Formats: sequence, C-alpha cells, structure tokens
Amino acid sequence: MKSSSTLSTAAIVAAAASAILVVFATDSHAFAPGRLSSSSAARINSYFNNDQRHQLSSSTSAFRLSASSPNEEDLELTRQIIMAHIKKMGLEDVDDEDDDITDMDGIVDDNNNGSNHNHDDDYPQNDLMIRAALGRSPIDRTPVWLFRQAGRHLPEYNEYKTKVGRSFLDMLSYPEDVAECTMQPIRRYNVDAAILFSDILVIAEALNVEVTMPGGVGIQVPCPLVGPADMKARLPSKEVINREFVMDKLGHVMESVRLIRSRMKEENISIPLIGFSAAPWTLLFYMVGGSSKKNTHIGMEWLHVYPEASRELLDMLTNIIVEYMSLQVENGAHMLQLFEAMGMMIEPKEFDEFAMPALRKIAAELKGRYPDVPLMVFARGASYANAELSKAGYDVITIDGSVNRIEARGVVEDRAGLQGNYDPALLIESNGNTIESVKETARQYLEELGPQRLIANLGEGLGGKESPMLVNAFVEAIHEESERMIREAK
Repeated sequence: MKSSSTLSTAAIVAAAASAILVVFATDSHAFAPGRLSSSSAARINSYFNNDQRHQLSSSTSAFRLSASSPNEEDLELTRQIIMAHIKKMGLEDVDDEDDDITDMDGIVDDNNNGSNHNHDDDYPQNDLMIRAALGRSPIDRTPVWLFRQAGRHLPEYNEYKTKVGRSFLDMLSYPEDVAECTMQPIRRYNVDAAILFSDILVIAEALNVEVTMPGGVGIQVPCPLVGPADMKARLPSKEVINREFVMDKLGHVMESVRLIRSRMKEENISIPLIGFSAAPWTLLFYMVGGSSKKNTHIGMEWLHVYPEASRELLDMLTNIIVEYMSLQVENGAHMLQLFEAMGMMIEPKEFDEFAMPALRKIAAELKGRYPDVPLMVFARGASYANAELSKAGYDVITIDGSVNRIEARGVVEDRAGLQGNYDPALLIESNGNTIESVKETARQYLEELGPQRLIANLGEGLGGKESPMLVNAFVEAIHEESERMIREAK
C-alpha cells in the first residue's frame, strides 16, 4: 500500500535530484560539463520546501560525484539515490518505468509550453499570456491585461478600501487585502492574467527607506538618501542581501502570492499570476530624490557626482530584485514584470552606462533560474533602449504611448514579443469615448501591431477616471477582433 502522503513519481525524481544538487553545492569540483545546469537546479529545487530538501540532502550528504565519472555511472548512481528515497518513503511499489531521470530538464510536459516551476495541476488552463510571451507556438487570440487593473477605477475597490479603513500602502501589509484587490478585476473582466496588487517601492521600504502616500501628490520618500555616507549609514550592507533578508522584510508579499493562488483556485479562475518589481534605476531615483514630481534632477546628479556610490546602490538593488522576483515565482507567480517606470528621468548615455547593466544582470539571473517563466520589461519613457533590452533576454518588451506601432516590431525583431501602448485616455467616458469608439481603436491597435506575439495592454497604468464599461469593451474587443484576424489569416 502507498502511504497517504505519496509523492508523484516526477516529484520523487526531482527530490532525489534536489538532494544531489545540494551535494554538488558543497563541492565545487563536483560540477562537470554535461551535468545539470544551475537553471535546472533552481527549477528542480523549487518543487520542494526547505524541510524536504534538508531531509533529502542530509541522507545523501556523504555522496559525491567526481568530475571524471562517465555520464552512465552518474545516471546509475542517481537512480540508486532515487530508489533509496522511494524505499525510505514507503513507496516501493512505484512503477520504475515512470522514473525517467534522463529528462530532468523537462519535468513539465512539453505541451505546456510554459513555466515548469509549478506542478502540472497548477499550470493555468488559460495559458494564452504565457504562450504569447514565449512565442513558441501560434495563439488563437491575443491575450490582454491592464497596468493597474486593480485599484481606484473600480467601485468595488473603493468600497473595500473604505470598509477596511486602510490606505493603499497600509493594505499592502495585509495579505487578505492584497488577495481581495488582486481578485477584483479578474472577477469583473475576462482578462488573461492577474497581477499582484502591490507597489514599486516596497523594496525601498525593505531597505529602511520610508515611503508615504499623503494623497494628491503621488508617492513620496520624505527622508531620501543625501549622499554616500548617508547611504552607507542607513542601508544594510550588500552582503546581507539574500533570500533570508527578502523573506524577513517582504515575507508578507510571498504570503499574499500564495493566498492569491489559493483564492484563484477556489473561484475557479485559472489564468497566470504576474509578479513584479521596480527596476534599479527607478528605485534609486525615488530613494535619492524623494518624489516623482519634485527634485527630479537629483537622480541624475547622483550618477554624475557619486558614480561609484550609484553603481554600488544599483548593484545592491539588482541583487534584492533578483531574489524578490525569484521568491515570487517560487511562491506561485507564473510570469514576471519589471518596471523601469522612471525611464524618462534619465538621459540615454546614463541609461546605457548605469541602468542597462543592471537590467541585463536581472534578465540573465532570472532567465538562468527560470527559463520558462516569461520575463517582461517596461522602460517607460526610454523606448530608445528597447532594442538592447530585446537582446538582453527579456521575452516581452513593453512599449509606451510614444512608440510608433508600425515600427515597433522592427526594433525588437523576432527576439521578443511586444506589450502595451494603448492609450488609457481612450477609456474615459468624459473624453467623449464610447463602446463603439473603443472597439474601433482596439481594432486599429491590432492591425498596426499584429495579433501574434502580442500582449494587449496600456502605455501607462489606469489612472482612476476610466469607465469600467469601456475597460470591459476594450478587453472584449481585443479578444473578438484578434480571433477574427487570426482566423481569417489561416
């Protein structure tokens, strides 16, 4: 009889491989060409919690694979470990034929075309966003979601906020609030993804930099960093920026991600969940300048006056962003969005010198760890960087409202998909817009960008004045028009 806690065969395979990877980590000489890559290691390890990994690694701590061992011997030794764990778990009757350890990089069915950090039953039934982002196969309709789809344009959001009596920033510390606000737009609209309800400056707060939102003046940092000495005195050292630090400071975000996934399952909404973070330059801009509307010159001044301190800060921010976004994936996010929201506040030369290296490193790290998790980037106001970003490893390049749609494909070529650019002002009734006008502009949008390898979205977030009726009209028009265009093209 199998134990009631029986693990799946794929899980057992991954468990044993996880144990081997822990052993590898204790002896750098154990690595050899042709073995499991670091990205495979990260993906396999993500199947299990820390207790499971500790149990498995402890039982194999004396095991070593030498760099000179033939692959056949490695496979046999690996198989022995797998079978030993099967026996230890009381699963002796598991069919050997299912334990194909030679396909460790393809634990998830190839037909998924998507993220293999989750178990098969967690993969979204509606995976249009994932497939459109990765571009591995044609889609039948263009997926759509909206920047700031959760929030103040929704009457249910404003009612909930009044009910709980908390500000936007306060709600972010309550996973129940985060989950509810994340769920509201996906209950109302037939969007193809949910996005974590959060803020771009949570990382600044995690680094002991206070963030406020007094109302009417945007996000503010009342006590910005005033120089390198102040930076060193107030911020933690780079050496302590690791997973444990992120979980200590931002564990409530991970709890929120898990709760959202649970709520989505309870409500039978099976679409991808997007995790996100601000990019390094955007965080630096706020942390040294204090506001998006005042002292906007200070960010650039830091780069010029304190170039080494700026690089040090950007490097620290890069490290924490990588761990923050990684933990979002490992707690349930299917896709990742990086926001360089203040791209308009840096000149092209400085963007290339300071911002781009950080963006390249983030892409390399995250795609190395999770190659099948779509990674999207938005350099708002810095569209001149889109070509280089498409070469950096990002799956999707978001375009703002300034980008010429006819030319956008030529910039990224076939290296990446596109997202964004629809003007949210077209969703405001007081501007004279109607359901019919939204349908027409949505059709034009698809004709100019093409329906494939596209994620329909906005050129900036919903501001609060948009009509839910017109937002819904946009979502439906994208689906209907893209289906028609794709069908007619066959």
